[in-house]
Amino acid sequence: MRKLVESTFVTLDGVIGDPHVWGSPYWDEEHRGYAAKLLFSADALLLGRETYEGFAETWGARSGDEYTDHINGLPTYVASTTLDKADAWNGRLIEGDVATAVAELKRQPGRDILKFGSGVLDRTLIANKLLDELHLWVFPVIAGGGDRLLDGLDLTHFDLLETTRFASGIVVLTYGGKA
Repeated sequence: MRKLVESTFVTLDGVIGDPHVWGSPYWDEEHRGYAAKLLFSADALLLGRETYEGFAETWGARSGDEYTDHINGLPTYVASTTLDKADAWNGRLIEGDVATAVAELKRQPGRDILKFGSGVLDRTLIANKLLDELHLWVFPVIAGGGDRLLDGLDLTHFDLLETTRFASGIVVLTYGGKA
């Protein structure tokens, strides 16, 4: 069975919005190496609508290096209640019940399914115990306001699987869902 792995950037005050504003000063070779490890262990992406639209615009306009070529070539499954289609950037709109569709994706042969972003989709994934790993990239910065990490979720416990510390001050906390 494939693993569903989420990778999410967060500030010390729990903000997830606008990581290009507060995160880019910390993106270095260690950051790129860890991101590449996650990406190259996956053969599919799972995104919510907002992340999909942002990634399609950003990544779809790039090419020329191994990371970019890999992310641009992955099938991208999009969970949305507002889109009629997701045919840009290798998009495949999830039809029907998201939890059922993601559970079926996980049963298919292949490598990890990588999910970026945090939001409404997480409520469904966590409530249905579909998220296998949560990689929280904690950046040493306070944003002061913005969308918050995992707002609105019910009490949920996780197991700490691993801690990775970068010289830049980023700490990646890897959690697994409790059975």
